[in-house]
Amino acid sequence: MKKLDWYILQKVLSTFVFVVFMLVLIICVIDFTEKNDDFMQNDVSREQIFKYYLTLFPYFAILLTPITAFIATVFVTAKLAAQTEIIAILASGVSFRRMLVPYFMAAVLIAAMSYVFMGYVIPNANKFRIGFELNYLKKPYFYSDRNIHLKIAENDYIYIDRYNNQRDIGYNVTLERIVDERLEDKLTAKRIHWDTATAKWSLKNWQRRQIFENTEIITSGGAAGDLDTLLNMSPSDFQNKERLQETLTIPELNDYIALQKSRGADDVQLYQIEKYIRYMQPFGVIILCFIGVIVSAKKSRRGTGFQIALGFLIAFIFIIFFILARAIAEAGSLNPILAVWIPNIIFSVVGVLMYNTVPR
Repeated sequence: MKKLDWYILQKVLSTFVFVVFMLVLIICVIDFTEKNDDFMQNDVSREQIFKYYLTLFPYFAILLTPITAFIATVFVTAKLAAQTEIIAILASGVSFRRMLVPYFMAAVLIAAMSYVFMGYVIPNANKFRIGFELNYLKKPYFYSDRNIHLKIAENDYIYIDRYNNQRDIGYNVTLERIVDERLEDKLTAKRIHWDTATAKWSLKNWQRRQIFENTEIITSGGAAGDLDTLLNMSPSDFQNKERLQETLTIPELNDYIALQKSRGADDVQLYQIEKYIRYMQPFGVIILCFIGVIVSAKKSRRGTGFQIALGFLIAFIFIIFFILARAIAEAGSLNPILAVWIPNIIFSVVGVLMYNTVPR
């Protein structure tokens, strides 16, 4: 690396860190003023509040990474252009493509950091943050679904009429084992509840019907005759799943998606979209940094302020495209991978077209 590379790389990274810190600090201050009444009403300790904002700060920092990286690139490049440094660089024989190298290196570093944090660090922090918000800032959650059907094993299915997540009790339960479209085992019970001591489900007022080739065996147990059973199901399946996808690392997301697919769940696509976004965003950082250099590399008569304002406008448009793409993906009207990548695809094309307008 040459001195020029270090010079540009240092400016971009230091500006990026400064922009992220100041922007997220402002957001956290505004957030605190809005939630302070809730903190006081729920008697939340200072230690808990401090820990909450320790997890909220990096969450916002990574969420805004594509935009802040873009703004930092525009600011640095516009300043270099205003001081005629870019003209001097190009006049010294350095091509514009060569000048892009330190920008590309900075973008790759920021993108790699974004991927690691989004995939592994932030989800673990979100486990506390989202739990904190559900406990202190949201109303108590009550599981309201009725007629619950779950596939809990390759040939095993469970039906629950309704479930009380406050007491971990289900009512009017049916367990069935169906092999090759043939019912082999059927277990019904008035209630099923989670036994925390044994970490198993316990059935009350149950009746079991086992079907063999030439005979059937029927057994039963009254209120006092509990039947403990180990099922591929836990009370967490009936707890509040709001933003659950944000609390899962990439390996955990893959496992959860596989589990939900095996159960035939309807919400699999929501978790797949979250997974695709975590791969999409780092590439978005690189694309936006590339566009940021192109937008601000040419010295403008309107000044650096105009170029920075133009950068904010492009960043705003990118956010709109991202929100629309996510909505399209969640609606299922387009392939989730393609829908999530729409902003990157569009801005890549725009970047290539704009590349022909910059000075060489």
